[in-house]
Amino acid sequence: MASIQIERTNNENGLSLLRRFNKRIQGAGIVKAVRGNRYKERNKSPLTRKKRALNQLRRRTEIIALVKLGKLPDKMSKPNS
Repeated sequence: MASIQIERTNNENGLSLLRRFNKRIQGAGIVKAVRGNRYKERNKSPLTRKKRALNQLRRRTEIIALVKLGKLPDKMSKPNS
C-alpha cells in the first residue's frame, strides 16, 4: 500500500486536515482495497486439502460398504412432508 503523508498548514484546523487526509486515502484506492479484503478467506494449506480429500474418500467407501450390507438405503431421500 502507498503511504499517505499529510502535513498540517499553519491555519488549518483538525477537521479540514482529516477531510484532506480522507480524500487522499480514497484517491489512492486504499479504502477500496481494504474493503475488498474484508471478508476474504485464507487459502487452505496443501496438507489440509489432502487430509480433507482423504477423509471424503474414506467416508465414501464406508457408505458404499454399508449400502452393500443393506444397513443404509440405496439413495438418501428426503422424508415426505
